[in-house]
Amino acid sequence: MVGDDGHPVYNPEAQAARDGLIETLCAMPPIMSALDALLEHFGHDNVSEVTGRTKRLITASDGRQKLESRSARTSQAEAAAFMAGKKRILVFSDAGGTGRSYHASLDAANQEQRVHLLLEPGWRADRAIQGLGRTHRTHQATTPLFRPVTTDCKGELRFTSTIARRLDSLGALTRGQRQTGGQGLFDPADNLESEYACAALLSWFDLLAAGKLASITLDDFQHRTGLELVDKDGVLKDEMPPIQRWLNRILALPIALQNSIFEEFLALIETRVSAAREAGRLDVGVETILVDKATLIDDIVLRTDPGTGATSHLLTIEIARRRTPVSLERILRIAESDASACFMVNAKSGKPALRTRARALMEEKEGTPIPRVELMRPTRNEYMREDDLFESSWAAVERDVFCDAWSHEVEAAREKVDSETVRLATGLLLPIWSALPSDHLAVNRIVDGEGRSWLGRLVFDDHVPQLFTKLGIDRSEALPASAVAKAVASGRSIDLSHPFPSTVKRSIVNGSPRIELVGCPADRLPWLKSIGCFTEIIQYRTRLFIPVGQVEAILERLLADPSQLAA
Repeated sequence: MVGDDGHPVYNPEAQAARDGLIETLCAMPPIMSALDALLEHFGHDNVSEVTGRTKRLITASDGRQKLESRSARTSQAEAAAFMAGKKRILVFSDAGGTGRSYHASLDAANQEQRVHLLLEPGWRADRAIQGLGRTHRTHQATTPLFRPVTTDCKGELRFTSTIARRLDSLGALTRGQRQTGGQGLFDPADNLESEYACAALLSWFDLLAAGKLASITLDDFQHRTGLELVDKDGVLKDEMPPIQRWLNRILALPIALQNSIFEEFLALIETRVSAAREAGRLDVGVETILVDKATLIDDIVLRTDPGTGATSHLLTIEIARRRTPVSLERILRIAESDASACFMVNAKSGKPALRTRARALMEEKEGTPIPRVELMRPTRNEYMREDDLFESSWAAVERDVFCDAWSHEVEAAREKVDSETVRLATGLLLPIWSALPSDHLAVNRIVDGEGRSWLGRLVFDDHVPQLFTKLGIDRSEALPASAVAKAVASGRSIDLSHPFPSTVKRSIVNGSPRIELVGCPADRLPWLKSIGCFTEIIQYRTRLFIPVGQVEAILERLLADPSQLAA
């Protein structure tokens, strides 16, 4: 408001509120930086600081603060004190990470396992890799644990995802595999600039324009971010803002609104990543399979290059590995820290699981959230939709019942050694890439306890005959009944040509898994039922099933006795 004399008119109440706010802010203690907070909490006598600071303010034993001068030689002494075990905590920055090693060297007195907390990584992946490499080197007693540190502000994922993307791309350039740069720190769903994230953003724009998002409206989003998403007719533009610009504009929004938008966006990403993972199309770079023992059983040369003499091989390797189950103490700590945790036991199998809330999926057309839960098992984790959980055999139990079941399964898992035979296509793979199965594109590295490793693509038993046929290799490879049963149990469909063309697959009938035999001749149903199969008429169609507990035995009779099919 402006008075008749042209001077502004002030509101005394607003002025008093402003002065009171300034007075309160000035009376509050300053927020410490992460470095000063660590020194204050643990004490400068327990923390080695290797940074580029020439002066720092420390608190003496009498509680008085004093200014301490530091030199390059001070940083050397601090690093030596950590490696000697005199100080158990080390804080170093870019300036303090050049030319030094902080790993658990076999030549150092301090050989404890390093827990490397990555705080404020910045924007340059090469510097982040340099910092991670200071604690992970050869000639070390133990490998470090890398733990990125973030707050609960969803917008901070913007910075972490940039480092994840650049670490992965730099690893692909330096070592030929994406996992090297990121050290396996990040899940594909954590990368907010991946192809799945870009596709999810387009779905988010469509839902925003249709008014199906609960976080914000189209007009409010355009007003707050300055992004123009629609033309003068109110239709979404063909050229939408790139995901980098969208992420940067999101950072300018209030924290609560940021979190709401990111929850919806991450749900769309998780939906796409989960679908790709279930279909076997998720590109995760090179996956390392650590085993206790690996024995090479067979080596078949698939192709020899006429120009260079390089060869492609199909290796048959028998691997054995012990499981490392989660201890009861650790799962109880997780349960105590999560208010949504619930102790569960499967009524059919008696197996325990800790149920926690997982990130929801989102229906892409209507924007409807699909709630999910995570079932933490002793040796693995499973994700399940809440609706499917209610229809399953999982039931909530008391803590004592859960603890007994968990301890029993942990003991059984530790005593059990899992052995299996895998086939690995290795060597010069590019010329034979099109002949390899297209439903499992992951590249794996098998590493045994002796340090030997094999790099290539896994080939399942049911794909071997087709691989030999495509490459023109005259070698018959009969698929045993045990291999067929194992492949079907894992969710794959197996086509059989003997004794008649048919398909064995896993089906869900009335919410229960079954093994189904599809494509059998109608006149062979009596013989198939005589060897143990059974039929059901579902929706006016006769379907043939194999009892789950007798799959291998029935398949052995089916594959080994073709004479019974004679008319």
